[in-house]
Formats: sequence, structure tokens, C-alpha cells
Amino acid sequence: MSTVCIEPLFQRCRRENPRFRLKSLATKPSSLNYSRKPLRNGGSFCNFKSLHGVRPLRAASIDTALFETTDVFFKETFILKRNEVVEGKISIRLNPGKNGENWQLTVGCNIPGSWVLHWGVSYIDDVGSEWDQPPLEMRPPGSVAIKDYAIETPLKKLSSASERDTLHEVTIDFSPNSEIAAIRFVLKDEDNGAWYQHRGRDFEVLLMDYLCEGTNTVGAKEGFGIWPGPLGQLSNMLLKAEGSHPKGQDSSSVSGDLINGFYEEQSIVKEVPVDNSVNVSVKKCPETARNLLYLETDLIGDVVVHWGVCRDDSKTWEIPAAPHPPETKLFKKKALRTLLQSKEDGHGSWGLFTLDEELEGFLFVLKLNENTWLRCMGNDFYIPLSGSSSLPAQSRQGQSEGWGKSERVVSVPTEISGKTAGENEIVSDAAYTDGIINDIRNLVSDISSEKRQKTKTKQAQESILQEIEKLAAEAYSIFRSSIPTFSEDAVLETLKPPEKLTSGTGSGFEILCQGFNWESNKSGRWYMELSKKVAELSSLGFTVVWLPPPTASVSPEGYMPTDLYNLNSRYGSSDELKALVKSFHEVGVKVLGDVVLNHRCAQYQNQNGVWNIFGGRLNWDDRAIVADDPHFQGRGNKSSGDNFHAAPNIDHSQDFVREDIKGWLCWLRKEIGYDGWRLDFVRGFWGGYVKDYMDASEPYFAVGEYWDSLSYTYGEMDHNQDAHRQRIIDWINATNGAAGAFDVTTKGILHSALGRCEYWRLSDQKRKPPGVVGWWPSRAVTFIENHDTGSTQGHWRFPGGKEMQGYAYILTHPGTPAVFFDHLFSHYRSEIASLISLRNRNEIHCRSTIQITMAERDVYAAIIDEKVAMKIGPGYYEPPKGQQRWTLALEGKDYKIWETS
Repeated sequence: MSTVCIEPLFQRCRRENPRFRLKSLATKPSSLNYSRKPLRNGGSFCNFKSLHGVRPLRAASIDTALFETTDVFFKETFILKRNEVVEGKISIRLNPGKNGENWQLTVGCNIPGSWVLHWGVSYIDDVGSEWDQPPLEMRPPGSVAIKDYAIETPLKKLSSASERDTLHEVTIDFSPNSEIAAIRFVLKDEDNGAWYQHRGRDFEVLLMDYLCEGTNTVGAKEGFGIWPGPLGQLSNMLLKAEGSHPKGQDSSSVSGDLINGFYEEQSIVKEVPVDNSVNVSVKKCPETARNLLYLETDLIGDVVVHWGVCRDDSKTWEIPAAPHPPETKLFKKKALRTLLQSKEDGHGSWGLFTLDEELEGFLFVLKLNENTWLRCMGNDFYIPLSGSSSLPAQSRQGQSEGWGKSERVVSVPTEISGKTAGENEIVSDAAYTDGIINDIRNLVSDISSEKRQKTKTKQAQESILQEIEKLAAEAYSIFRSSIPTFSEDAVLETLKPPEKLTSGTGSGFEILCQGFNWESNKSGRWYMELSKKVAELSSLGFTVVWLPPPTASVSPEGYMPTDLYNLNSRYGSSDELKALVKSFHEVGVKVLGDVVLNHRCAQYQNQNGVWNIFGGRLNWDDRAIVADDPHFQGRGNKSSGDNFHAAPNIDHSQDFVREDIKGWLCWLRKEIGYDGWRLDFVRGFWGGYVKDYMDASEPYFAVGEYWDSLSYTYGEMDHNQDAHRQRIIDWINATNGAAGAFDVTTKGILHSALGRCEYWRLSDQKRKPPGVVGWWPSRAVTFIENHDTGSTQGHWRFPGGKEMQGYAYILTHPGTPAVFFDHLFSHYRSEIASLISLRNRNEIHCRSTIQITMAERDVYAAIIDEKVAMKIGPGYYEPPKGQQRWTLALEGKDYKIWETS
């Protein structure tokens, strides 16, 4: 199966009537497909594989005038918006200067787009692959500095390039006397935010012979010669034995023919939007009293219509009676497949279908190839055939108002049978479950019987209990990966927040601010610095602030804790922390402590030299470390989660460990005044232990970080991320809802939706939000960035320039939204403040209702609590007109928010 993926997308259908004309629909480029594909075009660099644009539908072999008469009772044009892969090249040319002139590096691309070169340099003494900014004289006009490590320079379209032969280039001049050893870059398409790399890494142009080539190096090594200046001096040291320079000859006098450049091309692919259309017309045939349905399209190639008919509103597929069009085959006794006939001019295809008068509707999908099917909003196209369909087009406008996005289908697009999948497996599943339960009961009975037969010592009883707990943890770990402990229907969310507060939700109206970033520890005075912003955070509408880890730590950021009771950290002293928490409480803001419970760094070595003996008040030995952590020789039980290999993983199945952690959390609540917890790396241990800790410490609010990878196929994010959010839901469920979780699923889907202009991703198959917020909104803490994903770490940075669309989404939707410190104290501050104000005055809470009204390629829209309407994306949307009167409240780049008047 090819890795090239085409996501067909539909604009909402346009019906023809005397007052409406179909207009061309402008679109922006869509996503980048990162799969490498060899070029088929062997021509010059300025040629790329051209696209098939929308062509006018031309006359077919039948008399189409028959379908322009008054007998036509249905006529409709569907605009098909899909992505097509275009193949092109990136060129890299290094031109050596002559007679001491500057050298030139030219980077070009022959695919249309808004291209930007993101680049930096490495100097002679640099170690590793870190970037540095080039000197000012080396930066081309229009360059912009990116922090302190890179430059972004736009590629310019050459004036001589035609629309077909598009070429964008940028040239970097630099002196051979500089100390630059290499130039590194990636190419960015600002139309869709996609980054183009070389074999999964940065492009690297080496400027010195002695440097080692990597898999990402471009330019043949033998193409480089001896450099004058500082570069030449280092080259001379390596090549002296070969007599490259006669004695006394200066390196600057090396002959020019020793200095060579290179030219290299790299194949790339990019997905661009393509518009096609399908016309469907239906009329009565007076001679036969049957319906004639004419379908034509400008899609190129062999187009197959997979079709059937229905007799009522249930839209159950049936196979109609003959006659059938030519090239029609029966498919699994469930549907018919007709290969459309090519038009005489080769621009598209057509088909004519004869249907009985008593039929209610015509159902179909289009098949382009084995991997690409075109559907309508995940459903079959439906063409009404009954007499009621003869109403004027405007009378039926509402029937297709929701028609918008289509989706790629990789299997049979319809299922005629109405039986529930897996119906025959219910009995066997029940028997399997009963068998396991009976085995457990038998084990308990055996233990009970043994206990009656002989008296056990206390030590033996404890050993048995520990073994049972160990087996329970192992069983949970096994079942967690294969059998979900939660289903969507298991949680019934009430429409209003509960009167009784729970640690999983707080009041239900919480808005969280992360009060630090990855660099906050460097001043050593962060608590004092943040105290100056307490009143401001309160006035903006935040109800909860999340502070960094408070304990002494091997790493300055606090996530490798040692002595848990030592609260003098790189962020400040224990007294400064207490004063900061008190300041927040005085303005009505709750405070979360960032606690690391999964792992802890030991302070002493055992007899084997392994660091697994702890110090301080909690002076645990190696029994506190899980047995299956290979690096630290733990003597505890096996882990109930995933191991964090940088530090000893704590065995929470041990009684003494749990009692010590509960005591520590209660001490923090009393000593510091924390109101709740942000729980680090909760993937590492069973959520049932978290419930135990929450019951003991009774926090006002708690949220866990359950972060693992989303589902991808050939490097492209899958549309369905149910398995990913299920794992987060399972963890929340294991805590008995005592803690919420960061909605990593929603963040990941927002990345693809906004970064690749695929806003249809923001709706799941049931027209609900596709993240945790769609299944258990009261326990979902939504966010777009934090200290790990953004800041200076940048492990998973949100698409640049799209941040406010992300905040427009999470601050209007259910769940508990979290705002990142770096975004709040930036040029986004006023827009974020306006969104928080709108959320508060409309009383949007963690269980607010949501109705997704549009999820198409370039726009997503929803109505929340019937009071707020919002849209993100470059596409057009206005809230529906009716009893509600909508007023535009906020507007920014590619987002709008309305309120009811």
C-alpha cells in the first residue's frame, strides 16, 4: 500500500437555481506528506509535476440537454476538495568565489508555497550539532533573528519564473576567511507550517574537509578544497604530510582550482488542495415512468461509483432491478459498482442510471483507487428520488447544511447489514471474564483454608499480602494495555457543576495558569519574581496557579528530587515559597504544588556502587525501588506502570512508601499551604495509588501528567485517536476520578488540525470533540503548551502563529483550560485576557455542552451552552440565524467568537 495519503474534502454543496451561480472556492495549501517518493519528472529543476485543477464539465456522449428541461426535479453540484501530492525538488548550490571573492550558498525550491529558510551556522570550535547565529554581514535582506540560535530568511520567487515553472531561491554570501565550519538549515512552508528536513534531520553543508560527514550532509566531500584564512590553517594541519603547501607559502595563495563547490537536488513531496466536482441530475422519463439519474464528474482516471438504492428514510441499501449501466458489477451481494464512462474529450467521466419510480433514494460513494474513497461527512451521498424532492432548492437548503468535510476510507464504505459487530462474541467474553474471577476466588479460598489449618506468623501474613498486592499490580498492568476500564457511556456528566467540590474538578469553573517555564530556576529568585505578578494574575481571572517542584533536586528544574522535606530549591527558599502561596491566597487564587511521586534520586551508593540508598527524613533503602528497573537493583515488586530510566522508580506497592508519601503530602498542605497537586509522570504507577494519596491529602484540585505518543501511520497522525484518549481515561478512572489529566490528545490533534489546515480532525465520528474533553470533559485539563513542549525545551512546540486559535478553542470549550506563562506574558496577553473574560461572563465550565456545527478542511465551528459561538481557521463561518441573535464579541487572526445578545 502506498504511503501517499490523500484526504478528500468537500465544501458544502451548492444547489443550482436561477439566482445562484457556482463560484470558484479559494483554498490554502493543505498538509505535507513526509514520505519520500522518487521523482518521475526527469526534466529541469524548474519543472514539477503539475496539478489537475477544476475543469469545466463538458458534453458527454449522451444528450445532456435532456437534463436541462423542466422535468428535472433534482440538480445539484458537489464541490470536491481534496489534497493531491505534488513532487518537486530542493536545490542546494555552493559556488566558490574567485580571486578572494565571497562564496555563495543558494537554496531553492520549485514547488509553489511561502518558503522560509530556517538556518544557522557552526563554528570551528563548536562541539556537537548546536546552531549559532551567523554574523550580520552574512544575513540576506529580510532575515529575522530567532532567539539567539537561528535566522529565518524568506525565499524569493524569481521574476522570470512562470506560474507553471515556479522557482523560489535565497542566496547566502559569506567570506572564506571566516571561522564557519558548516551551515545548517531546514526549509519551512509558511502556508501550512510544514518543515522539510533531509532524511529526518537538518540539512548540513560542511565547509571543511576534515569534518565527518553525517547522513544529513549534502555536497560531496571531495568537492571541497583547501580554504584560505582560519579554515585553511586547520586544513593545512591535516594535509601537511601530503605537501599541499610548499614551505613558506601562505594559505591565502592557494590556487583557485583546488577550491570546488557542488550542486545537489533533494526530492520532496507536498500536498496541495485540488478542487473537483460532481454534478447529479434526476428527471422523470415520460415514456417508461422511471427516473433517470445522470452523474458526471471532472475527476481524472478510472472513477467507480459504488451504489445502491433505498425504499424509505432508513436509507438501507438495496440492489435495484435491472437494467444497470454498462461496466456494472455486483459487490458481495450488497451493492453495485459501476465504472463511469470517459468523456469524449478525456476531461472527466459520466454515468446514466435508470431507477424505478417507487424508490425513495439513490446512495453512492466514489472510488478513485483501492485506498481513496470520497464520501460526504463520513456518510454516503444521498440523492432523493421521491416526488417530495421536487421542492425548490431553497426549501431544501437545510437538508444539506451540514455537508462539508469528507474523509479517506480504506475499506468498504458501507455496511448493509444492520447487525451489531461482535454480537457473537458476547457469550465467550462473559465466559472468559467469569473464568478469571473464579480463579481469583479459588485462590482466596485456598489462602483462607490454609489460614484455618495452621497459625501464621505476622511476617508470613505480611508476605502473603504483599504478594497479592504485587499480583494485582501486575494484572492491572497487563489488562490496562488491552482492555479499557472505561467506556464513553460509563460517565454521565451533569449539565451543571456539582454543588460538592471534588479534587478532579475543583469548582468546575477553574482557569489554570502555569506559573513558570523551563528557565525560571536560573535566577534563583523565582518565588520573589512571581510574587510581583500575583495581583495581575488574579485580575485576569485565573483561579488556580501551578508552581514548580519545590524540593531539592539533582536537576535545577526540580524534576529529579532527592530529599523531599528539603524545600530550599533553585526557585527560592522555603520561606519565600510560603510567602508566595500566602499572597495568592489573599487574592483568592488557589495554588498547586508540582509533586514528583514516580521517581526519586538516591543520595548514597550500595555495596555494588549503585545509587539506590536514599537520605534525608525519608531514608529508604532499595526495597523502595521497583524490581524491574534494571539500572538501580531494586528489591521491591514489579512496577505497575512505565519505567522512567533516569532515576530510581519508586515501588508504591510498599506500605511504608505509601505511608511516607501520604505523610509528606499532608505536611506540604499544612506547612506550605498548597491547595492541590500537579502530579508528574503518572504513567509510571497505578492510578489506584493516586486515589489513596488524594484521599489522604484531600486536595481542592489535582491533575496528572499522562503523556504518551498518539497514533500515527507512516508518519501521519491517524484521524481516530480513541485508543490514545482511552489510556488517559483509564488512568483517571483508576483514581476514581479523584484527579483530572492533561488532555494530551486534544493538544496533539490541534497540532495537526491547525498546522496542516485539517480542521476536520476536531470532530470525532460522533460529532464530539476528539480528545479527552469529548469523553470526560470535567476531568480534562486542556492546554496548548507547557514547560516541556514549549519554552526553551521545545519538545513538541505548538504550530507557530496559531497559538491564539488554540486558546480560542480551549477557553471556549468545556474542560479546565490551562494557559502557559510564556504566552500570557507576551504579545498574546490582551487576547488571552479577553478570552478569559468572555469565558467567565458566559459561565462556561468544565461540563458545558457543545454542539459542533462545522468541521471542514479550513474551518471548525461550535456552539457552547447555546450562549457562545466560535470558529477557528481561515474558512468562512457565521452562526445560524434563528431565535438567537449573535453579536461578534472577539476577533483575531483566523478566529472569531460570538455571544448571544
